[in-house]
Amino acid sequence: MFLFQQPPATQYDLRFRIAGIPVRVHPLFWLVALLLGSAGDLLVLPVWVFVLFISILIHELGHALAFRRFGQRSQIVLHFAGGLTIPEPVSWGGWANVSLSRGQEIFISLAGPFAGFLFAALVIAGVLISGGSVLTTRLLGFIPLPLSAVIPFGGELIGLLVTLLLWINIFWGLINLMPVQPLDGGNVARNIFIQYDPWDGLRKSLWLSAITGTLLALIGLIAFRSIYMAFLFGFLAYQSYQSAQGRYGRL
Repeated sequence: MFLFQQPPATQYDLRFRIAGIPVRVHPLFWLVALLLGSAGDLLVLPVWVFVLFISILIHELGHALAFRRFGQRSQIVLHFAGGLTIPEPVSWGGWANVSLSRGQEIFISLAGPFAGFLFAALVIAGVLISGGSVLTTRLLGFIPLPLSAVIPFGGELIGLLVTLLLWINIFWGLINLMPVQPLDGGNVARNIFIQYDPWDGLRKSLWLSAITGTLLALIGLIAFRSIYMAFLFGFLAYQSYQSAQGRYGRL
């Protein structure tokens, strides 16, 4: 699935470390971030790019720290389709990967979106402590989503920055938990299905991914009028369908 594979290194990559974890930012990450934010006010475009960078980095750090908890080193790559946390081989009498249980793999998958939720909770706490407020709506009648933040200092720009931070980390964190492969929710669903049904679990998880991805593509196009969301989930649904067909034949 080429959208979620590690891109080759270039001489223009930005490289740094956080808590000893290597991070590489491919130049196409910045280009796609600019394109995604270009429909809005160009004056706030740098805010959008900064928020997207910070949010995806926090998400991937959640995965990387979870890998570390189970003795597995990893590296983070930010690229045109978002981010990847890639486990690194460890040397112990030769090259081998740390063997992870299905429960540990589920924990690692969940660590990414929940790192974003924790960050959003800290941002909300900071807003409330400072005397500001967060206006929310409810998705499906019970899931609170931020619409805007009112900050008693810094003007509209700071309010926009906080609003974007909350929106990306909460909304896209929830989207990432949907059982669509290879997103985190899809990885969780695959591991659960295989654990309880070793013979037929993978097939079931692929069909669940295809159906859920199709529904999310339609929701993105109709409800959110997002071509990006429709394309992304339509593509992922098709990939899951192809994988199910190729592996198991026509059903």
